[in-house]
Amino acid sequence: MVEQARSWIKENTSLVVFLVAQIVAFGAGAAAFIAYAVKLETRVFIMETRGAEFTVARMNGFDQRITALEGNIKDNKDRIDRILTELLKDQQRPQRP
Repeated sequence: MVEQARSWIKENTSLVVFLVAQIVAFGAGAAAFIAYAVKLETRVFIMETRGAEFTVARMNGFDQRITALEGNIKDNKDRIDRILTELLKDQQRPQRP
């Protein structure tokens, strides 16, 4: 019986190698999935631990940054409008030969 199994394995070496490679690949995929699940669970645990207070504080920080950027945008727009007004005034003046 053992001799038959050994001879079958020798005759079908490529099939055996392919099946072993599939088992290894499946194991690697399972390990990657478990690692991802652990990472995700860790993130959920951290968010539950920190709670809504941390999230609200973080969002307030974002709001402050957005407000500052909006102020900069308005200042830049006003400067561009002033420059355009001056350029248009220059073009509307009659040119002296």
